[in-house]
Amino acid sequence: MGRMAGRRALLAVPVLAAVTFGVFAVAAASPFDPVKAYAGTAGLTASQENLDQLRANLGVDQPLVTRWWNWLTSALSGDLGDSSVMRQPVADVIGERLGWSVLLAASAFVVAVVLGTGLGVLAARRPGGLLDRCVSSAAYTLEAAPAFWLGLLAIWFFALKLDVLPAGGLTDAASDTVTFGQVATHLVLPAAVLGISQLPWFFLYVRQGVADALDEDLVRGARARGLSERTVLLGHALRSGMLPMLTLIGSRVPELITGALLVETVFSWPGIAAATVQAATSVDFPLLAALTVLATGAVVLGNLLSDLLYAIADPRVGFDG
Repeated sequence: MGRMAGRRALLAVPVLAAVTFGVFAVAAASPFDPVKAYAGTAGLTASQENLDQLRANLGVDQPLVTRWWNWLTSALSGDLGDSSVMRQPVADVIGERLGWSVLLAASAFVVAVVLGTGLGVLAARRPGGLLDRCVSSAAYTLEAAPAFWLGLLAIWFFALKLDVLPAGGLTDAASDTVTFGQVATHLVLPAAVLGISQLPWFFLYVRQGVADALDEDLVRGARARGLSERTVLLGHALRSGMLPMLTLIGSRVPELITGALLVETVFSWPGIAAATVQAATSVDFPLLAALTVLATGAVVLGNLLSDLLYAIADPRVGFDG
């Protein structure tokens, strides 16, 4: 396991370096002017000399490679730079928002895995049955439904029509303190929407895996020995059928991140979505690069987690294989 993690860590270094350079290259080719975005309305009446001075202060007058190398060397020493659009250190921008994004993504991931696994097992017990047909049809429909559309639909139904859950934000409008109860209540809709948007893939993988496992000789032998259906299903078929789903975890991390950004925007969740959008439209090089490294690191860790879980679930797969 240690050797596998070490190899992945070494491979991640050039990947992260290439990704950050790509961010700077794309941002440099963007039509958005970071100087005008930083100056705001004052930039409309500022002289060219003042704009050039501001450009030099922000460091955007330097060549692309120089800007990227300066940021990279500073980041390796722990200095992520200052965000021009947020007017504060990049580390503070991420630190204030990352926890809320992780809470939302983790809650949604639990919803997707638990519901997807449970429904997949129940559907696999009777392929072609009423439950299988209904849930499979809903899963294929949800695959084509954008997360932001599901979010707007949830707000309309649960917040506006039924008035049982808040439409967005982190706390109630009249409250100036953050409490566990308010956060939990406001988390229900965005976590459920994001989780349901990811549920179809987990359901379909588990359903197919368990259905195939029920036809294996190992499971037939367990039934022939007189084991209960529950033991056969959960102790044999589910373990074998879960293996394909474990490989899905890493591949769903990018979709989870993208969906979280959309859901955060719809529900005004105070995560990194707003910072990401502002950094992109204002060509905020340091913040863009840091957020990209964060997302890329999450993808790398997700793929590593998939491999580790697969090796743990199937002893035939070695950690160093």
